[in-house]
Amino acid sequence: MRIPFLLALSALGGGALDTPSAAQQADPHIYRAVFIRAAPGRLLDLIDHLKIRREVYRALGEPEPLLARHSQGDHWDLLLLEPVGSLPDFYAPERQARCDRAAVEAGITTEEWSRRAELMVAWREELFVAGPPLAEFQERNRDVGFYHLEVFLGLAGKRDSLLNQRRMENQYLAAIGRPLNLIFTRQAGAAWDLFTLGFYRDLQHYAEPTAVSVEKQDAAAISAGFESRNHIGSYLRRFLSAHHDTLLSRVP
Repeated sequence: MRIPFLLALSALGGGALDTPSAAQQADPHIYRAVFIRAAPGRLLDLIDHLKIRREVYRALGEPEPLLARHSQGDHWDLLLLEPVGSLPDFYAPERQARCDRAAVEAGITTEEWSRRAELMVAWREELFVAGPPLAEFQERNRDVGFYHLEVFLGLAGKRDSLLNQRRMENQYLAAIGRPLNLIFTRQAGAAWDLFTLGFYRDLQHYAEPTAVSVEKQDAAAISAGFESRNHIGSYLRRFLSAHHDTLLSRVP
């Protein structure tokens, strides 16, 4: 049986390299991130094709993946971030059978949907990550239309420090009244060690300046463990082998 495109299980090699948060340790929720570059001239066709699959998730009673379109930054076109829960449950034969039945009821078999999707995709990269509880993810994703994604590849021996820096930066953001980033840590798949995702109403919300004074920003940075607010970025770079930023708009 052919494993469907965008539902195929990647070869799972190795465990997570970073220590997950307390919430993730207690009840880890797995997500599947797929970065996709469309074939030339096929982006809008691919978006429409991916949206067809939403009917299958609804029929299964499962949360729909977040689908967002690249605005500027990395070289791919689309992010698909799918709440998985647990890999054994997600890829259980019983669930796959229900998924196939739901696809038929939606008007296109899983195999045919996958075949057509392959014709529209030039490149893709897939990563399984441990992320926040599903309820937190869904609440953050409610009524937003813009995202800031940062993906990170840590230096050897520095991945724990990289994860800690992202948590420190969230502490700083909370202190100055800015939205916190959700943190996702690698479990299997592509090389990236972790990524963070910020949720905003729109570009203006993302770009708006903080009303907090420079002095209070510095105090917040120091309280979070940084030397000052101007040292947040340079401190992060101590732990990085690679780092990509991408701004994205939600696909309705």
